[in-house]
Amino acid sequence: MTDTAILSEVAPRDGLQSIGAFVPTETKIALVRASYEAGLRRMEVGSFVSPRAVPQMADTAEVLKAAKQLEGLESTVLVPNRKGFELAMNAGADRLGLFMSATESHNKANLNRPLEDSFADLAAIVREAPKGTRIRFNLSCVFHCPFEGVVPEAAALALVERIAALDPEMEIALADTTGNAAPDQVRRLFTAAQAFGGERFAYHGHDTYGMGIANVAAAWEAGCRVFDAASGGIGGCPFAPGATGNVAMEDVVWLFQRMGVETGVDFPRLLIAADYAAAVPGATPGGAMRRVPSVRQAA
Repeated sequence: MTDTAILSEVAPRDGLQSIGAFVPTETKIALVRASYEAGLRRMEVGSFVSPRAVPQMADTAEVLKAAKQLEGLESTVLVPNRKGFELAMNAGADRLGLFMSATESHNKANLNRPLEDSFADLAAIVREAPKGTRIRFNLSCVFHCPFEGVVPEAAALALVERIAALDPEMEIALADTTGNAAPDQVRRLFTAAQAFGGERFAYHGHDTYGMGIANVAAAWEAGCRVFDAASGGIGGCPFAPGATGNVAMEDVVWLFQRMGVETGVDFPRLLIAADYAAAVPGATPGGAMRRVPSVRQAA
């Protein structure tokens, strides 16, 4: 296993999608650029979903166009179905982020369709995508569902195994959408997931219950090397009642620095991006590092 963590900034998408008032496109682009200047080279810049369902993401094509001007940045766009897939391909997204839920209730709330219908649609997209298309398959509510409670690990792993079988090279993200996961649960699932492809797995965590950074550490110890986080700890799922912000990127970077793990991130510049994200009107910031005076002084 490598001692380098690959970090994906999700503030421009997951960090903003729950805000009611429309965040100006210029603000989103500025957030992308601030994160890029901090050294982050993977980013979720938006999603091609129905603007009626998630109006905040209506300008994803414009944000993606600006992101593509930044050399070396891999821009991911989330897509829930074939229409979104086609829009993302036509817009030139570097990576397509397919997504569905691990539970029936959340999939219906989030995507308005049965779980098996989502799986069949996304499986066909994976099979039919042009050769060389970079895809990440995001599985929400792997650990806990806002409607069904703690997800049985056997059920979650059975679905992960089906997803892994679609493409041996495809990245798969296990998401703690509600922030309710516990470190031992995260460690067990990621350890078991190693049987389906080692370093292909990513962790997407939230910090609703204050367990976000502990869960990142548990995923790392179990072999995960790709992590989502949001500068300023902003975000949440509009279709998961009670879910709050993503684990803060600045907290994740600080953790890995203390562990001697390379991230390629300039921490002082990351604090600038985190402050910018936290100040977006309507955002609910989280995380710890921005509030620690000695961290500011060290930066």
